Amino acid sequence: MPMRRAVFDINDMTARATPTDLPRLWPHPSLPSPWAGTVDPWQESLTPWAGAATPAVVWSVAGTDSGGGAGLAADTRAASAMGVHLCTVVAAITAQNSMGVQAVHPVAAAALRAQLQALRADLPARVIKTGLLASAAAVDVLLAQREDACLVVDPVLGASAGGAAFCDDALLAAYRHQLLPQAALVTPNRREAERLLGVAAGQCGVPELARRLRQLGAQAVCITGGDDTSQGTALALDWLDSPMASGWIALPRLTAEPGQALHHHGSGCTFATAAAAALARGFPVPDAVILAKMLAWTALRDGHAAGAGAGPLRPSPAFINDPAALPVMGQADEEVLSDLLMQRWTQALQQRLEPAQHKPLQPSTQTQTPWHPPSQGPSIAPSQRGSSADFRPGLYAITDQSARIPALAASGHFAHIQLRIKQAAKPAQGDSAPLPLRDSIRAALGAVEGLDTTLWINDHWRLALEEGARALHLGQEDWTTLTLPERHDLWTRCQAGMLKLGLSSHSLWELCRARAVSPTYIACGPVWPTTTKDMPWLPQGLAQLRWWARMAGRPVVAIGGILAPSQVEAAQRAGASAVCLVRAAERWMARPAATDPVASPAGVPDPWPTYE
Repeated sequence: MPMRRAVFDINDMTARATPTDLPRLWPHPSLPSPWAGTVDPWQESLTPWAGAATPAVVWSVAGTDSGGGAGLAADTRAASAMGVHLCTVVAAITAQNSMGVQAVHPVAAAALRAQLQALRADLPARVIKTGLLASAAAVDVLLAQREDACLVVDPVLGASAGGAAFCDDALLAAYRHQLLPQAALVTPNRREAERLLGVAAGQCGVPELARRLRQLGAQAVCITGGDDTSQGTALALDWLDSPMASGWIALPRLTAEPGQALHHHGSGCTFATAAAAALARGFPVPDAVILAKMLAWTALRDGHAAGAGAGPLRPSPAFINDPAALPVMGQADEEVLSDLLMQRWTQALQQRLEPAQHKPLQPSTQTQTPWHPPSQGPSIAPSQRGSSADFRPGLYAITDQSARIPALAASGHFAHIQLRIKQAAKPAQGDSAPLPLRDSIRAALGAVEGLDTTLWINDHWRLALEEGARALHLGQEDWTTLTLPERHDLWTRCQAGMLKLGLSSHSLWELCRARAVSPTYIACGPVWPTTTKDMPWLPQGLAQLRWWARMAGRPVVAIGGILAPSQVEAAQRAGASAVCLVRAAERWMARPAATDPVASPAGVPDPWPTYE
């Protein structure tokens, strides 16, 4: 089977991940979910998705494909790769092959009802995914048996290979008035979205189509663009519109070798089933869509011939560990696909960290590169940067008091110090008033002048730049609230080598948004439970940190709940380029700077508690 190539060469990005060369890493949901079990933050690896004793149950109500490419055949392959148990409910029988669909035969309502009732009695679904329904009666039967299952709607209105019609006016009305208002996620391509809305081809942009579909009642919409060549870009772009996150999701557009076919039969089914499976695993909608994009992209890349036309996709569980498959994601206000956005995202997708042996963390004089698995590919040339080549591994202290920065910097322990003043503090009774914010930033910058320590200013980026700061850290919400010109200004400064930028991330979609900017580093947290900041996120844990370090393509900084040397050492082993200390930074200064930071010298009392 010939290797699928993108418009820019996938071989130059990364070696293809295979089951034999992968560390077995799987992400877990970052937000609370009744379907996501508790994860011990100390676990360095999790149970393989396919190894669950009781995998999540998903129903697919769809059509058969006698050619084995799309429909329930594709759904079964995708569900297997995602590690869920798929119950296949036949709503239609098709006569088709790789060249097209010759006939569609809807299943009688009584037969469909009997299948659903049998499953409802023994195998209740967390998520139901719909594909080819073929009749309005099927919608009535399905909704009567649905109960409280989450609903993912893949509106199959016609076959990409052509042939028999799939959807009449009655079924189209049932989609609009019955299915969409109850759907947690709808996954049409552009043509299907236009038909559902009754608009002419090209009349509305993709983001507007998604908005209108949500106005029909869908909780979230992802319009897939792998088959939409009208965008004319080197990237395959899907648009997600959801309450939690909206924006373009991009990976390289795959093309076939000259004289070969791109085997894409069943790509829409694969995407929708993967999203349904991810929801059933407890991932929120934006993360579920990211995972679906990853699985569908790798399965398309690895598709195979079967018949004279387009063959089926070949999904594999190995997709989850393939750094080339992790997309970038834009912001909600980046609807217009400008040349600048395409350049930024293309550059971000090409970046991989240089593999090197990861040595123990040392004081701030060290210059070694963090270890990353060899399959992450070649190094980032300085001309490609985002300044990650200048990011020194080491300890990273965070303080909200500029007066403490001289001592932190002089201790020799910290390669990085962050001044994080979220709001002006009220002085305690009898204390003098705190320095104004500008004076605090100015004092902090002066404290590290001439020292081998990078000072990062959190949030107050305008003041920081006015005072000459060269390194900023922004949280996801702070980055998102910037205007397009402001984000462009900061990105341009980074590209020119005038600025270093760190961004936070707590979930898969936030990681993809951070990657899109090519920042100097991406923070992953909270690794352990933390009380220093009120946030909805679950602890990432060491297993998630390992996955971040493998996939991010940028240096990863571990943050959150790190109180003891054993945690620092564990985060470093997991691949973190730097480890943040907040409350623990002051205690760390009591340790001699010339020693291994995770071992107390003989005769010196260790000021740290044992962390359990």
